[in-house]
Amino acid sequence: MSDVLHSMENGVSWITLNRPEAMNAVTWDQRERIMELLADASADPDVRAVVVTATGKGFCAGADLRGAPASGERSEMGVPPAEGRGRIPGDVARTIQRGAQRFIAAVLDCEKPVIAAVNGTAAGIGAHLAFACDLVLAAEGARFIEVFVRRGLVPDGGGAYLLPRLVGPQRAKELMFFGDALPAADAERLGLVNRVVPPEDLEKTAREWAERLAQGPTRALALTKQLVNASLDTDRTTAFAAEAAAQEINMTTRDANEGVASFVERRAAEYWGR
Repeated sequence: MSDVLHSMENGVSWITLNRPEAMNAVTWDQRERIMELLADASADPDVRAVVVTATGKGFCAGADLRGAPASGERSEMGVPPAEGRGRIPGDVARTIQRGAQRFIAAVLDCEKPVIAAVNGTAAGIGAHLAFACDLVLAAEGARFIEVFVRRGLVPDGGGAYLLPRLVGPQRAKELMFFGDALPAADAERLGLVNRVVPPEDLEKTAREWAERLAQGPTRALALTKQLVNASLDTDRTTAFAAEAAAQEINMTTRDANEGVASFVERRAAEYWGR
């Protein structure tokens, strides 16, 4: 059985971490496969939305340190290379850039809306995987843990970039300084989670949300995602210019023309994602 399950249903790409015996601690190979699937989703016009979820009791318990390839690349935890030469300056930064940061960037840069359906514990890079998604659903028993401080480590995988933008710097520091488990209900209250649902309703709700997105104007959603993700990193002039450019691009799409026509004709719009 594959460590990453994949299926396509009604325009939705379902990506499922499948190492329940390890609480879905993510390996190097799993990360590479997920990044590949996200890139494929961006390029495939038949993919209109993505769901990332997991089997078993855990969403993703962080990085699996044993899952690195023989070449010496290690996970985001900063383990030195295995070639016998010892660690030299630049090794750790390079490892994080090529590993955890690429992984999270692949979610942020995916051109289709990505939903996280968090079925259980999301710790370390697993929490950041969820926070990088566009929408986050969580089962009632799920929890989020900024586990790095417990191991004497600095957060990676974009955590210090994502969290302040989601909850503000003070809350981000509280989560990262103490490393306490954050229950799903508290995560929803802070704005890290869009909705908390009973465990038995998680897949159904994710399916409803994803299929609703899959029926929407896909290119408009992609451009909206880009604008929102960039909004906190740019000044007003740059943001307004990007908005105008996005409008220009979007008005060349079939869906934009359909949206305007359906409004004029007083009928429901039918979008094709093109």
